[in-house]
Amino acid sequence: MKIYLSIVLFVIALWHFAFIAPALAGETLSAAKIFSHNCASCHIGGSNVLIGEKTLKKEALSKYLANYDTNSIQAIINQLQNGKNAMPAFKDKLSEQELIDVAVYVHQKAQQGW
Repeated sequence: MKIYLSIVLFVIALWHFAFIAPALAGETLSAAKIFSHNCASCHIGGSNVLIGEKTLKKEALSKYLANYDTNSIQAIINQLQNGKNAMPAFKDKLSEQELIDVAVYVHQKAQQGW
């Protein structure tokens, strides 16, 4: 029974790492590339070269984005779609999926402290 359980756990772990992790890594890589091409010129490393206090750090996102504390991903998507002040709108430049991917990427990086 111990051998059977070990084999089952091994197969599950192998499947997880072989099929799930690369897909997530690809999504993160894609989002990082989109961010690099569209956002990093102003927000490199989560900073803001134009308006210093409006960074992509968690505290600033919470302070400056409406509804960030209740629905952070949607708040970031709204900012990406519509822009504000010096930030351009990306609704016509990025697809809906790209907007979501970048929003998740920004949220994850903010959670990690950039």
